[in-house]
Amino acid sequence: MKFPTSLIRGKLIQRYKRFLADIELESGEEVTAHCANPGSMLGLKDPGMTVWVSEALNKTRKLKYDLQLVDADGVLVAINTGNPNKLVEEAILDGTISELSGYDTLRREVKYGVNSRIDILLSGGGLADCYVEVKNVHMLREKGLYEFPDSVTSRGAKHLVELSDMVEAGHRAVMVYLVQREDGSKFRFAEDYDPAYVEAYRQAKTRGVEALVYNCHISTDEITVKGRVTFEEPE
Repeated sequence: MKFPTSLIRGKLIQRYKRFLADIELESGEEVTAHCANPGSMLGLKDPGMTVWVSEALNKTRKLKYDLQLVDADGVLVAINTGNPNKLVEEAILDGTISELSGYDTLRREVKYGVNSRIDILLSGGGLADCYVEVKNVHMLREKGLYEFPDSVTSRGAKHLVELSDMVEAGHRAVMVYLVQREDGSKFRFAEDYDPAYVEAYRQAKTRGVEALVYNCHISTDEITVKGRVTFEEPE
């Protein structure tokens, strides 16, 4: 996935109200950018960190910039939670996520469950329909170890229940945890942040929900899905 416009380097002044970030651009101009990330962004929101923003294509939009990348001790981390669905779609279609190959049709944002939409629905190829839910990951508290979630996600727990229902209805259901950084080799749940989510996953796994973890290669030009990461599943 290439960024829609050339990224502009800057320095983070502050991230606040969850979706706003004040940034000093290299030109010296101070701007407020949209921060498309509802999580805590632990380790990725410290004042003074180098960041990159893109200019909004919609010139009439109130916030003219989007926060895209953060430099975390020399590692580029993509923080925009609007990216993972598109990235996973590309990786399914080009065969990078081989576990989700063999289907004829890929659709996005299909209604299912109780007032929900599945991120990706795969069908055809003589296979049972596959419901794919994508979660963004970028937290790293220990060297080489990715973690999720970085805040309480009751919505995420609800999705696990609905995916389980799809399995019991005869379909396939897969969680894809997409890590928007590439400096780790293992993944686990941050049970201290949201034990209820971890318990919901345990129950979903017993009901047949699958899980895949992939990380990404990040540059200031594009983001691409890189490879599978070892999942240290909860007992």
